[in-house]
Amino acid sequence: MANATEKKKDTMTIIHSLIGAAIMLFFRFLPLNLPEVTPIGMQVLGIFIGTLYLWTFVDPLWGSMLSIVMLGFSDYMPMGGVIKEAFGSAVTQQCFFLMIMSGALVYYKITLYIGRFFLTRKVTNGKPWLLVYVVCIGSYLIAGFINCFTAILLFWPVLYDIFNEVGYKKGDAFPRVVLTLVVVSALIGFPMAPYMQNGLALLSNFAKITENLPEGSIHVNNVSYMAVAITLGFLMMTANLLYSKFVIRPDASKLKDYDVESINKNPLPPMSLQQKVVAGGFVLLVLGMMFPSLLPSLPGMPFLAANSYGLAILAVAVLGAVRIEGKPALDIPKVVASNLSWGAYFIIVAAILLGGVLTNESTGVTAFLNHVLSPIFQGMSAAVFIVLLLAMAMVLTNVCNSLVIGMILQPVILAYCTQTGANPRPIVTLLILFVLLSAAITPAASPFAAILHSNKEWVPTKYVYQYTIPYVLMELAITLLVGIPLTGILM
Repeated sequence: MANATEKKKDTMTIIHSLIGAAIMLFFRFLPLNLPEVTPIGMQVLGIFIGTLYLWTFVDPLWGSMLSIVMLGFSDYMPMGGVIKEAFGSAVTQQCFFLMIMSGALVYYKITLYIGRFFLTRKVTNGKPWLLVYVVCIGSYLIAGFINCFTAILLFWPVLYDIFNEVGYKKGDAFPRVVLTLVVVSALIGFPMAPYMQNGLALLSNFAKITENLPEGSIHVNNVSYMAVAITLGFLMMTANLLYSKFVIRPDASKLKDYDVESINKNPLPPMSLQQKVVAGGFVLLVLGMMFPSLLPSLPGMPFLAANSYGLAILAVAVLGAVRIEGKPALDIPKVVASNLSWGAYFIIVAAILLGGVLTNESTGVTAFLNHVLSPIFQGMSAAVFIVLLLAMAMVLTNVCNSLVIGMILQPVILAYCTQTGANPRPIVTLLILFVLLSAAITPAASPFAAILHSNKEWVPTKYVYQYTIPYVLMELAITLLVGIPLTGILM
């Protein structure tokens, strides 16, 4: 039975791969009349749609690589230029070295100490929902500063042990809710840091597609962005928790007598010098990225801001050079081999490349969007536009990859702001935050939602939808009610 299932899966993978490749090759020949779109634009649109298909139904790594190759075979640019544009980008290089740094925290088990800290706060004894809230905060922060996978895979196993110890069974209501909240909180934290992961990719993409404007590239201030993200994030986590406690109302009584000190029955050893050095290096890297926005008038800050893309490379190089007991503090080859998410990296590479290509004047795609959307935007206020934009993002990001939807909707923002003169910074900030954090409902929305859907023993599929849909709707309401005025003040 297992072999038959695997064979069917392999067959479907081949079929989906052929369909994706066929879209890339033959979309250009469809009899479509898209105003302003050039023959090169039709080729690029086909590659883009085929890439989306492969990301959804096959594999992000394979789909991303094929999209890069197909762009090189197109009339857009020779292969050498495409590869240089894809891998020579400062953003993709920064993402690569940031992934090494965050991967080092996992490889050297520093994340275990972080997780243990959140799970052993004595103030949560006898207060099950306070314990859940602390776990949500831990998941949020780890997802923001390290990655979502680490947050989920760190907290879930410990929670399983706690549930088993106090008498909860797989599929019980309280474990279902808590495990879902861990994933949803991680997603809320995912776009929090403007210099990490997909948040960085989307912010950089917007700066790239606006570089031809008369005023030059539009950049979002890191501190303002993060202030909005943290404010909305804690409001969303609080709302989700209150909804869970007072609307879903799972039985949490079995945790009332649980003592968090029981987790320390198997205490972690004191952190080694190597762990302290790597952790300290990561903290300094984060501070180095934030200081130019926090304290722009200090001596040296303009230089630091201009060279911020190199800070992650410098951190990896220094930690690789430092020797502790004859070994490097950061063993770069081992960390890269065991803790770098190549699928996530290549999605970022391909998405940034495709975002730049789609908005290139030679494709006519931006002109097409202006042609189609200008009548719709005529006379529309910024508030109404944001409501419609985020509602569209909520639907699209839950049927497709959230990073890609962010890339698609950014030219829409540019078209609206060009026509109306609205400030694009608040709008693009809310889009980036919401499109990434709301990708929780379907398996296609994000790999983190897919992990939740795959955990059918603890959280059957019908409950994933039953919980995540209200959570995401509340997150949309908070983004609109609080986010719009907040970004108006800060940006």
